[in-house]
Parts: sequence; C-alpha cells; structure tokens
Amino acid sequence: MNSPLTTEAMFQLGPVPITEPILVTWALMVLLAAGGMTVSRRLSLVPSSLQAALELVVVTVDGQIRETMQAEPDDYRAFIGTLFVFILFANWTSLVPGVEPPTANLETDAALALLVFLAVIWFGVRAGGVGGYLKSFASPSVLMIPLNFVESITRTFSLLVRLFGNIMSGVFVIGIVLSLAGLLVPIPLMALDLLTGAVQAYIFAVLATVFIAGAVNDGRPAPTKTKERAPQ
Repeated sequence: MNSPLTTEAMFQLGPVPITEPILVTWALMVLLAAGGMTVSRRLSLVPSSLQAALELVVVTVDGQIRETMQAEPDDYRAFIGTLFVFILFANWTSLVPGVEPPTANLETDAALALLVFLAVIWFGVRAGGVGGYLKSFASPSVLMIPLNFVESITRTFSLLVRLFGNIMSGVFVIGIVLSLAGLLVPIPLMALDLLTGAVQAYIFAVLATVFIAGAVNDGRPAPTKTKERAPQ
C-alpha cells in the first residue's frame, strides 16, 4: 500500500495531474447531484422509501442546526447538509472493490476543512459585517486576539486530522486483515467501517455547525435596549 501522504497521478489533464481521489470525488459529486435532482423532481405526498430516507436526513440536519445554533436552519442547511452527505458517501466508497475512499487522502480532507474555515468567515461576516466578525476575536478581551486567531487555525487543522486519521486507519486495518485472512473474515470489520464512516461524517458536520454558530453569535451585534417611558 502506498503512503497516504503521497498520491500517484493516473494521468495528466494538461498541466494538472489527475489522481484516483480526484476521479472518485468528481464521480461522487456528479452522482449525488444527479440523484438529488432526480429525487427532487419526483417528490410526492406519499413518500417512497428513498424519499423518506432523504427526508429523515433533512429533518436530522435541521434539528441539529436548531439545537446547536438556536436559529432557523434555512440559511445553513445547504452547506451543512451537503457536507454531511458528501463525507458520508465518500467514506462508504470503501465498500466498492478496488476503490479507496477519497477521505482517506490528506488533500481531500484538507479541502473539506478549508471549506469549513471559509464558511465560518462567510457566515460570520454576513451576520455581523466585517467589523463585527473581527471584533469577535477580541472576545472576551483584546488580549485574547492572538489566541482566538490561533484557535481558528488549529480547530480547522483538527478537523483535517480527525477525519483523515479515522478513515485511513480503517482502510489500513481492512487491507491488512484481507491480505492475511482472505475475503470473508474482514466482513465484520467492513460493517464497523461503515459505522465509523457515518459517525465521522456526523462529527465533522456537527463541529462545522458549532464553529459557524460561534462566528455568527459572536459577530452579531447585540440588541439595543429601549428605554421605558415613565408613566405620566
């Protein structure tokens, strides 16, 4: 097995090297986009099993956003939901023979963590403006500005390391057991890998929600208090 820190190019597309994680990622994005458009055009009051499963995902994401952010999920559902669904199916591509999940690749996880980092800035600025977002780094004191800035970097790095470590370790364990014990023995480990993939997708999405909630709530201007008039 090759080093997880290096990825060999399968072919060149002009000056751009195309690796297996890139192909799997783009194929997964195309399939999810096509599947989403197909299902959304066939919605009915009596849902099919597929529609019911997708509605359960939407309801779960909405409930998590409401619980974490104390806000309506309309503005955040698209990003958080897409992040969760993509990571979930990316982790589960390990079931396809000969395919290594793109989340077992360092570059894919770094791109996902970078998206969360940029989303935190975007939602924070949209909630309180540039000034309000920058002021959030001075909470609770201006002395905390360096530490709050470093925290925004390190928590993004922790997302990358957590997802990469858990998915890559599952790939290694299944590969080692498969090479030593044959085809049937790793089946329980593959089932465990499915559970791990779902849990890691959930944790990644929840942490992204928590980070966005912190930026939105800290950057949002405090409500002004109206003075009550004294009775005449």
